Amino acid sequence: MTTTTGEPAIAATGLRKAYGSKTVLDGIDLHVPAGTVFALLGPNGAGKTTAVQILSTLIGADAGEIRVGGHDLAADPQAVRAAIGVTGQFSAVDNLITARENMLLMADLNHLSRREGRRVAEELLGRFDLADAAGKPPITYSGGMRRRLDLAMTLVGRPRIIFLDEPTTGLDPRSRHNMWQIIGELVTGGVTVFLTTQYLEEADRLADRIAVLNDGRIAAEGTSAELKRLVPGGHVRLRFAEPFAYENAVDALREVTRDDDSLSLTIPSRGSQRELRGILDRLDAAGVEADELTVHTPDLDDVFFALTGHPAAAGGDPVDPVGAVDPVDPVEEAPSADRKETVR
Repeated sequence: MTTTTGEPAIAATGLRKAYGSKTVLDGIDLHVPAGTVFALLGPNGAGKTTAVQILSTLIGADAGEIRVGGHDLAADPQAVRAAIGVTGQFSAVDNLITARENMLLMADLNHLSRREGRRVAEELLGRFDLADAAGKPPITYSGGMRRRLDLAMTLVGRPRIIFLDEPTTGLDPRSRHNMWQIIGELVTGGVTVFLTTQYLEEADRLADRIAVLNDGRIAAEGTSAELKRLVPGGHVRLRFAEPFAYENAVDALREVTRDDDSLSLTIPSRGSQRELRGILDRLDAAGVEADELTVHTPDLDDVFFALTGHPAAAGGDPVDPVGAVDPVDPVEEAPSADRKETVR
């Protein structure tokens, strides 16, 4: 099923969800053009997984108008399910059967004929570099292989919209880069990807647009470059080996912050070529040469901290424990987002 021409793949207005007295989503708006990657960032508990569960029909919203794949989610959830695929935070593969049998099971659930199911299964196993290990149970796989199998199973039904809820959490850097390549290939083929992630580098690299979710609301949305421009703090840092050169540089430059202990100066700057040339020209005119020059421009870590108050850990992870999920009602637990949607 393809998204209606000219209509966004995902559109939500006034999306709300609460569990008891805890408001998880407080009237958020989302707009995801077809054939793009949209990344939803936020600290653990911000509501990212809840948003995915609602948009993929796994749980209901308390309020809001939602269209997915050109279909009204409340009026026609079956049509929405036929257009989407969901890969949750944790692998949903069956460890007791082989990878090939997992794929064939998904083909049966998607009502493919036996012949077509085998063809699709073998094609995807080859595409995800799993053909040689297809006869083994996933319990023998590495984390990266299991994640690739999980995504391959999602693609059996040829969804045009895929929800990836923290797809690379726990993967080593090589496996993470392999997953990025796969996601890029999917989008090149016209698939829309709705991505939640704790890795800011991942969003920076993959996403066409990024929204930052905090306290149940969208704190900011835009391209990576647009978000970075929201945050001040860009600067050039000059370090000098000799006190004489350091003092002469102070006299030659304006609006500098001194660090006398390290003989370094910090100058506010957006890091543009014009600004750098101006700094170097003033140093040349004074006959001063810096021993070290570094440029810092705001990155998504800075944006994340400024908008949420949560610093990002090394590698772009928020400092909250990895694996925490959004809050659920203590009486009635929300369905798992790891379940593959195959209802037709």
